[in-house]
Amino acid sequence: MSDQSIPVTVQILDKDYRIACTPGDEQGLMESARLLDKRMREVRQNGRVIGADRIAVMAALNVIYELQQRSAAAALDTERLARLQERLDSALGTGDATAGVDDSGKSV
Repeated sequence: MSDQSIPVTVQILDKDYRIACTPGDEQGLMESARLLDKRMREVRQNGRVIGADRIAVMAALNVIYELQQRSAAAALDTERLARLQERLDSALGTGDATAGVDDSGKSV
């Protein structure tokens, strides 16, 4: 695998940016740039923020906030699943899948 990067040009708010990218990651970079462009246009359309740098900061904050919310929700889901698994194990006995089966495989 090569450590060399390749230049990829993306357009954000009608301005071209040339970004160094590892081979194979071009599509992800372009999709990320499209998402950022979309978010920045939304911030600009709200009319409360002026200047590309401030629009970029507000868009970045919005994206990061959403990612944090999703991460927190995923953590809660994981905790809920773990508690449910514990309850299932408790309801089923020891939680051992071989409980009630002897060494020959016969039910006891």
